[in-house]
Amino acid sequence: MCGFTFTVFLSAFQLLPTAPFRIRDLGGSTFASGLFLGFLTYASAWSAPLTGAIADRVGRRRMLLVASGVICLCSAAYAVLTNYRLILALVIVHGIFWSGLLSASAAYLTSMLPERRRAEGISYWGLSSVAAIAVAPSIAFWIFERGWVWICVSCGALNVVMGAIAWTLDDPHAAHVQHRDHRAERLSTRSPGRPMIEWRVLVLAISLFLYSYGYGAITSFSAVYADAIGVTPKSLYLTVLAIVILLTRPLSGPVADRIGYRRVFAPSLVLIAIGLAILVPAGSRASFVTSAIVFGVGFGTAYPVFVAYVLRDVDARRRGAAFGAILAAFDTGIGTGSTLTGWLIQRFGFPAAFGTAAALAAISLPYFVLADRRLR
Repeated sequence: MCGFTFTVFLSAFQLLPTAPFRIRDLGGSTFASGLFLGFLTYASAWSAPLTGAIADRVGRRRMLLVASGVICLCSAAYAVLTNYRLILALVIVHGIFWSGLLSASAAYLTSMLPERRRAEGISYWGLSSVAAIAVAPSIAFWIFERGWVWICVSCGALNVVMGAIAWTLDDPHAAHVQHRDHRAERLSTRSPGRPMIEWRVLVLAISLFLYSYGYGAITSFSAVYADAIGVTPKSLYLTVLAIVILLTRPLSGPVADRIGYRRVFAPSLVLIAIGLAILVPAGSRASFVTSAIVFGVGFGTAYPVFVAYVLRDVDARRRGAAFGAILAAFDTGIGTGSTLTGWLIQRFGFPAAFGTAAALAAISLPYFVLADRRLR
């Protein structure tokens, strides 16, 4: 599953940094080129609660196969389309199946993890996507020098590899359900009393929206901020952030399994808010590195711990729907943070933009505590 996820993100993050250049080459504006990531993110976020639930019904392995195939066809279509508007329309379809891919793979993985080591397992698995994101952009621009078509060929080939890995997977959960209690499974997924969307998880996951907004801001504008205040290299923040996540995530998962998920999740939210707040005053190289370290420790820890906490109360047959709800909140936060931060920087400057992100992150902890108490 780590190999599958590494391949998924290696493919996606070859396409994402190069597609804006292709759209501009076809006559699109800078705004239009930015819509590629925006459309993908929002299509994925808004469809995730449904595609995750569908994966629970049709089988997670089957969803992985179908999504891999459709995304492969999207890669082929990107190669031949010469109208950037059609590319932007197609990326919406891409985003819908991307959400199915992420929800189904996450649900499949957690079905393999022992409950007492769930946060640890999710933490290890998350490193595969971080590693792919670290290497994919440099590979992408090396390929892009040889032409846009070769980017699409590379992504399509990786999608085929994804499908091949999915084909070899066994889906013991689906087989167990069908063999042991097919009627109970059918009633649990079709009865009016069990809605398709996991609303409880979605309400609780708004805390993810509040802090992932800051991650969207940092991903899109930390390099721009560094350039504006003279910090070099421009990629310093993201490089330090990736290193910190790679170093701390394997440690934080086992600690959370041992001492309790809430006890680790709450300090993580505090660290995220502090890390963003450090960027508000006039920045320097030292403050950049400090912010990246503090934010990285909190951000790298929060997601796997939150997932492990939520899954304690989710039926194994509903994990796809649960991950769809989590993905919806998380991706919406990233997309909103990326989009709105650009407008805030243009109107009010960097301190106001990152101050807004820090304020939203600060709200995430009291929101989580109150929502969790009410839902229980």
